[in-house]
Amino acid sequence: MTYDLIILGGGPAGVAGAVYAARKRLETLLIAEEFGGQSSVSETIYNWIGTPAISGAELAKSLKKHAEDYSGKCLTLMEGVRGEKIEKKDDIFVVSTNDGKQIETRSVLITTGSKRRKIDVPGAVEFENKGITYCASCDGPLFSDQDVVVLGGGNAGFESALQLVAYCKSVTLIHRSSEFRADEITVEKLRANPKVKIITDAEITKVSGSQFVESISYRNKNTGEEITIPTTGIFVEIGQLPNTDFLAGFVELDKEKKIIVDPMNQRASVAGIWAAGDATNGLYHQNNIAAGDAVKALEDLYVWVHKNK
Repeated sequence: MTYDLIILGGGPAGVAGAVYAARKRLETLLIAEEFGGQSSVSETIYNWIGTPAISGAELAKSLKKHAEDYSGKCLTLMEGVRGEKIEKKDDIFVVSTNDGKQIETRSVLITTGSKRRKIDVPGAVEFENKGITYCASCDGPLFSDQDVVVLGGGNAGFESALQLVAYCKSVTLIHRSSEFRADEITVEKLRANPKVKIITDAEITKVSGSQFVESISYRNKNTGEEITIPTTGIFVEIGQLPNTDFLAGFVELDKEKKIIVDPMNQRASVAGIWAAGDATNGLYHQNNIAAGDAVKALEDLYVWVHKNK
């Protein structure tokens, strides 16, 4: 069988694309290693349109349920699998999955999202999962009544710090710049908490310990002074890396390996390929934006598929 469309990824963009593809009666296969994307591990997601606040687990459950409601109506779900390669053969694309399948399709919507960027300093590899963690909502309670550090100056960093003050003895947020990317209201809320200390213009130099993390060191960019902070937990929120390694040499990527798309219609550099969400070079990345960009892609994709059948 040759599908009209294969969608790679089960986050907000992937599910939005799948629902709209099914409504337009495109024969669609959604390949999702899991539903919810990175948001599935978030303690609270604010302002997913129509819902002031929802947990990541509940959002993932809701997305899966929405996709399942259309399953069998031109939509097939393949869960627990990921796409590992896309090749073009004549007018058809062949998607290879990690379980050895090769599936033909006329078009592809890539919504593979991103993964957390890891720190690259001495001790970072040695102490991962031994005090260094990349998920406050997952691991925060393990550090109850301890002095912890959060790395990052965006919304993810500040929201992680706000989660941690509920059960940690103290929270020190360290950021490399003097300006924050986080929303002002979130910054002010964290600043007002007496358990929080914020350090700016700091470059992390090393993580130290014996069996587990015992301290983190940074260099003050203004004075050059190196300072060491005792801590047993380091929560890293320093940005994302797109899940696009499997696309190298197939579609055009920018220097950060994000898929370059036309913002008018989400088309990638190869005809028949669209992309939406965190894997693209879009200026802003949020769940609502990802879903909207996927719907935009489907409107364009639907016309393209019928013209090229």
